[in-house]
Amino acid sequence: MHRAADATDFISRPGARDNARMNAIASTGAEQAQQQIAEEFAFFGDWTERYQYLIDLGKQLPDFPEAHRNDVYRVHGCQSMVWLVPSGDAANVHFEAASDSAIVSGLLALLLRVYSDRPAAEILATEPSFIGSIGLAKHLSPTRSNGLAATLTKLKEYAKAMASQE
Repeated sequence: MHRAADATDFISRPGARDNARMNAIASTGAEQAQQQIAEEFAFFGDWTERYQYLIDLGKQLPDFPEAHRNDVYRVHGCQSMVWLVPSGDAANVHFEAASDSAIVSGLLALLLRVYSDRPAAEILATEPSFIGSIGLAKHLSPTRSNGLAATLTKLKEYAKAMASQE
């Protein structure tokens, strides 16, 4: 008997980490990560399921240090509170992110899959094609769309700054 896919098919149950899956995601390129996201979202029949998946992804974000929840790392232009912290260097830019919104946290999880732990040049060259391919652009409110754009802009600004320090 065939069952419908749900978020647990793609992410770990709370409290358990699937290290093999996380390592596989980290070792793929940004374009491949976007393709994987599109394939995952294709399993869900409607946007209620997709939003639940986004919420589940957001719950899987690593703990975010309280000390980073400040104006230095805040992404302005988002209705929700969003923080984005870069680290590393031009060869490998790592991002940590958090939001006070469940759906926005899920969006951040997707962005981190595509852009974190990549060379700055790859980050700068990668357009977020998954947003269109999964139909996300049509299903976000204007304020969430603006916030997503602001987060992408900030992410690329950080990558550009790291690339210029090379």
